[in-house]
Amino acid sequence: MVEVIFHDIWEIEDNLLKYAVIAAEYNGKWIFCRHKKRNTWEIPGGHREMGETIEETAKRELYEETGAVKAEIAAVNVYGVVRDGEETSYGMLFYADVKQLGDIPTEMEIGEIMFENSVPEKLTYPEIQPVLFGCVQEWLK
Repeated sequence: MVEVIFHDIWEIEDNLLKYAVIAAEYNGKWIFCRHKKRNTWEIPGGHREMGETIEETAKRELYEETGAVKAEIAAVNVYGVVRDGEETSYGMLFYADVKQLGDIPTEMEIGEIMFENSVPEKLTYPEIQPVLFGCVQEWLK
């Protein structure tokens, strides 16, 4: 069983943040991406690279997975993924208001993006991403 637990931004040490997930909105619709090797959809995001701040990870992943070239990004909170009763990984959840989209870099793993009013049914991480999406929607209120 997988569970998502939220933490305030200052509760978890920065070096423990391994992922950035970015709920991105463009022209009033949410952006979801599909990996070239999958037939399921995801909220943009990915792994932090060596030497990056978690904010740099969010900006890089947003560009690589959506083609966003101009966006306002804000940190929402930290999340932990709990497997078998233990938090095994942490990430920072972001919200992005995308102002301008370019092409998705062809050398990246994303095959396409789509624009939706809510979370699509066929998700790559169905136990995690609807919870993260719901958190961002609450934060926006």
